[in-house]
Amino acid sequence: MRNMLLITKDFVTLRGAGSDRTRIDFNYDAGDNRVDLYGIRNGDRIAPKQAVHIYARPAELRSLKLEVDGREFGKFTRSLHSGNASLYAKNLPGSVKPGKHRLRGTAEYQDGRKFTVEAEVTVDAAVSPTLPEQAAGSFIAFRGRGFTYREDAPLDMRMDQRNTTTAADIVNTYTEMELYRIIRDYGEDNFAKNIAKHIVRARGEHPIETTGQLAEIIKAAIPARVRATGGHPAKRTFQAIRIECNHELDVLEQSIDTMIELLNPGGRLSIITFHSLEDRIVKNRFRTNENPCICPHDFPVCMCGRKSRGKVISRKPILPSKEELEENSRSKSAKLRVFERGEM
Repeated sequence: MRNMLLITKDFVTLRGAGSDRTRIDFNYDAGDNRVDLYGIRNGDRIAPKQAVHIYARPAELRSLKLEVDGREFGKFTRSLHSGNASLYAKNLPGSVKPGKHRLRGTAEYQDGRKFTVEAEVTVDAAVSPTLPEQAAGSFIAFRGRGFTYREDAPLDMRMDQRNTTTAADIVNTYTEMELYRIIRDYGEDNFAKNIAKHIVRARGEHPIETTGQLAEIIKAAIPARVRATGGHPAKRTFQAIRIECNHELDVLEQSIDTMIELLNPGGRLSIITFHSLEDRIVKNRFRTNENPCICPHDFPVCMCGRKSRGKVISRKPILPSKEELEENSRSKSAKLRVFERGEM
């Protein structure tokens, strides 16, 4: 093979000649008729909340499932490919206490084949969470599109690459007032005005092109005492720019009516939101579909002719349980609302 390259260290950047002229061949293969718990063997001592990795051949794969002591804690039905393998990783739930436990991984295929792997491990608080030892030689993590502030990447944030406006365009061309508006409204950040001011000042010296640059600018705009007590200072601003870049609220509002229209009678549409503006849109659209009448309230009968499409099942949003929060801290801001389609 021409241009063979052996990588033995982490955090190596590979630069190609463009997506249409660059190919990377992987040599890792999960193998036929088996499933692996990668890097975890029978008798191992692992950390609480250790990331457990499961691998299987991707062809015709239906699902990968992880269990601890017979209780499912992770399952997916879409493949994340790493060469000739599909992989899934999930941290052990916080409810798994120190001591001996049995891990089981199951791969199920569309033709009914099912393969399992088990390992008895000891959860030990003295052990630090780590990736499997072999992972450095088997994983290639492609540089992202700038959705996260945790790694330096180009400021893109487009979910649809056909969209011509990137996050870099927003931070480098929007006026200070426009930046303030989206950070205030979409990010609900108390320091929106100061963040917008710092962004405009910084781009006056040189363009802001990466997530690392933007995160440092935001960090400088927030007082140290606030940074010490809250989460990552860039979290809300990144959320705001992502929403603006992808027109997420517009897409959500325009899609709900269409999704309800596609339901069969008795079918239900369930939407989970993570932002108060998203939740407000879902709540209002569900209510409008339940009672679309626009006649004045004092009319004895409806004259507009608009008919209800169904009913709202959840008058109040369904919030994560205590158990869910323990196992999945990211669900903290989640709100679930449900609408049921009526007779046509």
